[in-house]
Amino acid sequence: MPSIADFESMLAQGRDNALLRFSLGNEYLKEGNAAKAAEHLNRAVEHDPKYSAAWKLLGRALTDTEDWPEALAAYQQGIVVAEARGDKQAAKEMGVFARRIEKQLGLKSGD
Repeated sequence: MPSIADFESMLAQGRDNALLRFSLGNEYLKEGNAAKAAEHLNRAVEHDPKYSAAWKLLGRALTDTEDWPEALAAYQQGIVVAEARGDKQAAKEMGVFARRIEKQLGLKSGD
């Protein structure tokens, strides 16, 4: 299994793409470094705005950093992407997470 160092090495060699950024974000999140994970996951969705799994993980990383408005925005965008791709399960999961954040922020769904 590649490590963060392996992924960072690939990035340094110029192999910058959505999957590599997603993998780095995932590994940093496992390590507990949500801020660093969010950096890479933001880049993953810049590379591929239709990458629903990256939107979902980005929402989680931003939630872990307690950046509620950005986490909510990531989940909302992820839902749009997932629904457009027919990924009903991912859309449903992100909807649950988005509603939790809306509740935390004192918003009503759809505000």
